[in-house]
Amino acid sequence: MAADLPYLSSYKNVAELFQRIAAAKQPESFTQKYLAETLGLTSSGDRELISLLKSLNFLDQAARPTPEYGSLKNGAIAPVAIAAAIERAYEALYAANENVHTLGSAELKGLIAQVAGSDSGMTSKIAGTFSALCRLADFSKKSKVEVPSKPTDTHVEATQPPDKPGHFGSLRPEFHYNIQVHLPANATEETYLNIFNALRKAFRP
Repeated sequence: MAADLPYLSSYKNVAELFQRIAAAKQPESFTQKYLAETLGLTSSGDRELISLLKSLNFLDQAARPTPEYGSLKNGAIAPVAIAAAIERAYEALYAANENVHTLGSAELKGLIAQVAGSDSGMTSKIAGTFSALCRLADFSKKSKVEVPSKPTDTHVEATQPPDKPGHFGSLRPEFHYNIQVHLPANATEETYLNIFNALRKAFRP
């Protein structure tokens, strides 16, 4: 079955959209009036940007900002949040090629046509929208935290006098544990805190 992939008829203001979201106060509802009067994106083609934000899960279906919307206002994490949103919205492309964001124009269009079953015009719109989003995204940071290994010394105490066989007083084996924790990209701060608190309790001496 052909996949339904997000696209814009005109994607020239995608970068401008996210820049103005970062600078403006977060609305209770992301309406066409907010888009035009607060963000200054007034053309009729810009209205499609609201649907795009819904596809990326930055707005819910009632056009209210989701928790992920807040990350767009933090310049340090916005590119990572956009990358995660792209991977969700274009899941069918990533299922076919997990590095689709690295493809050249011709390869990208070929993959889109294959996955979406689209004609050349629609393929170009999907590819243009996808590429415009990818230029704002940072795919290099993974949703993985590696906990530094914690060395644990295990001492075996001598239970017999040194002059008898079986003396273990000089034996000091060491065990090192390397633990990797894979965190979901769309988890809340509370979820992260719960994970690390559980780890702290488990390895508390």
